[in-house]
Amino acid sequence: MTRQNKTFHYTVGQLAEILQTLPQDLPVLTSGYESGFENFYPPEIVKLKHQPENKYYEGEFQEADAKDQNTFQAVVLQRMLRNDP
Repeated sequence: MTRQNKTFHYTVGQLAEILQTLPQDLPVLTSGYESGFENFYPPEIVKLKHQPENKYYEGEFQEADAKDQNTFQAVVLQRMLRNDP
């Protein structure tokens, strides 16, 4: 295995293959906040609500609770969270 394969978790081909197995009409969102780039966890379908009035650091979309109305599902690419010492 090359260093690149150990560094990056997905290639374009691998991600495309995973996304082909998911409902094709779902929106795709990423986790955010701060700068830089990270690898991401496997894509997953999450129930969300749209809250455009949120401050930029809280994100325009939030995970929905059972009591929330006007929810939708989306595929989320959640960035990896590292525990730097």
